[in-house]
Formats: sequence, structure tokens, C-alpha cells
Amino acid sequence: MATLYRKEHELASGARQIEVLEASDHEPFTRKLANLGMLPLKPTGIDILQVNVGKMCNQTCRHCHVDAGPDRKEIMSRATMQACLDAVQKGNIRVVDITGGAPEMNPEFRWFVEQLAALGVHVMVRSNLTIILANKKYHDLPQFFARHGVEVISSLPHYSRLRTDAQRGEGVFEKSIKALQMLNEAGYGREDSGLHLNLVYNPSGALLPPAQASLQRDFKERLLRQHGVVFNNLFVITNMPISRFLDYLLKSGNYEKYMEELIANFNPLAVESVMCRNLLSVGWDGRLYDCDFNQMLDLPAAGVSHIADFDAAQLMARSIKLGQHCYGCTAGSGSSCGGEIV
Repeated sequence: MATLYRKEHELASGARQIEVLEASDHEPFTRKLANLGMLPLKPTGIDILQVNVGKMCNQTCRHCHVDAGPDRKEIMSRATMQACLDAVQKGNIRVVDITGGAPEMNPEFRWFVEQLAALGVHVMVRSNLTIILANKKYHDLPQFFARHGVEVISSLPHYSRLRTDAQRGEGVFEKSIKALQMLNEAGYGREDSGLHLNLVYNPSGALLPPAQASLQRDFKERLLRQHGVVFNNLFVITNMPISRFLDYLLKSGNYEKYMEELIANFNPLAVESVMCRNLLSVGWDGRLYDCDFNQMLDLPAAGVSHIADFDAAQLMARSIKLGQHCYGCTAGSGSSCGGEIV
């Protein structure tokens, strides 16, 4: 499966995605917030620096909002990583969330993790699991992660082979289970080890995710019983109507229905805790965004454009950029990179 970028698809453009999202008669997200007295939406802090170190990935998943894949060559340089390290120190940021693509494919990835760990920063890595088995040079990743106290957040669409492979590709489930077992052997997910292994669930279709607590119980029971796998938490995340998932919604005729469901389930309580309020997103080229989704739509943050020019005061004074895609983070129990927020 080729990426939208490789196919020169119109939805490879963030501007085109925004046009599609704004073309319908649905109530504008900004108007809804204005009616509730919630505009402008302001940051509450910069607690987390989420760094996308590149769009290169060993998988091409059907729902990927990054449009990542083997044919994407955009990767973050060491110089830009150093600018991130400088910003972490300057802003006294205590958590760095490393994502991609498959972030481990960036040749400077291990150096970056080592530098962050040396600063005493809590490091989170979003791994697709299969990368651990993709090549011998990645086989020691569980031990590398454990040495540096990295929190591993791993995507696993379902505890069944059929549903996982349907979303991520044939053979992905088997490789994911093997990678989880390797992480368990390194101490991850085990009680009192201090090594946190969290899984991420996205619905496979045009549906809101189920309740996080009940699904977590099902995942834990099935993975332990059938594969001997243990983990700490399950993060349930709503699929955002952008990039490849937007393409799926349009092709399947589910776009209007899905947007109507998101809007009907809008929860003003979720607005208080959306991730853009305490997180700053860094693109592979160092440009700054309010969140990972705005990054993929090419909606830069206001005030400071590049991580090398990091200025906490200016960034705290900015207004967060919003759009119709924001209904995805505020529907039902809310959704963030850490799962439910309400």
C-alpha cells in the first residue's frame, strides 16, 4: 500500500483536507466554543514536548494520520534534535514524547533518547512494535528502552489477529505479539519493574471507541491468556477525520455519518483537557504546532515558528488554532495521545 504522498493524492495536502472538512454545513467547531464562552482557547502550560522525528515507517497502516510509510524520507536531523534538547532545558520541560513514523528508524534516534535521559527527562516512545523485528539492528530495542527508563507506547488495533491485520497489514499481529513478549522479557509491563508498557487502540471503522476501562480489561485478559503478554494501560483514541482515515471515510461513504456522530457527541468537559493545551508539537523539520493533528494539516502554531526560537512566554500567550477536526478530540469521553480525558 502506497502513501497518499507517494500517490500524489489530493489529500496529501493539509490545505485540501481542511477544505474538505470545512465544505459541509456542520456547525463550525469555533462557533460552538464561542457560544460556550471558550474562545480563544489558550494553553495551560508546556508540560510535554511531542517530537515527530520523521515520517519514515516500516508499515503503511490504513488509518495513519501521519501518512507514514517506507516511501517517506522526511527525517529529523541531529541539529534539530539538539534544538529540541535546548528547548527542553530552557522551558524546564519534563516529558518528551517521541513519535513518527517509526521513530526508531531515524539514525539519530538512540542518540536523542540518550541525551534526553541524561537530562533526567521522562521519555516516551511511540512504537509500532513490528519495527523491533524488522531488522537485526532493532532487536535490542527492548533492552535499550529499559536501560534508559523509556515508557513504551505501542499500537495494537485489537487482541485478535483478524482485526489487527485488517488495519495494519498481513502478519502484523503475529509480529506485534512477539515484540510485546520481547518487551515483557526486558521487564516491561511487569508489576514493580517501573518499566511502563502501554497499548493504543483505534477503532477499525467509522465508529467512536468503546469505554477505555472495559476494553482494557478485555485486552489484558485475552493477551495474557492466549499469549502470556502483560502491559500497564490501554489508551483508547478516536480516529481523527484527516489524512488516510479521511480518505477511507470519503471512499466508503461514511464521512457525513462519522462527522455527525462526532458532533452529536461533543463534550465541553473534554475541551478543558485536550492535549493542545499542555503539549507542544515539533515537526521533523523543527516547525512548531499546537498538536500532532495540526502538524499533519500544516497548521503552524502562532507566535513562534521553529523549535530553535523556543520562547515559553510567547508560546503561552498564543491562541490555539482550531478546526473541524477538533471534534475528534472532544467527542464522548474525549481523546488524546494518552487516551480518554474525561
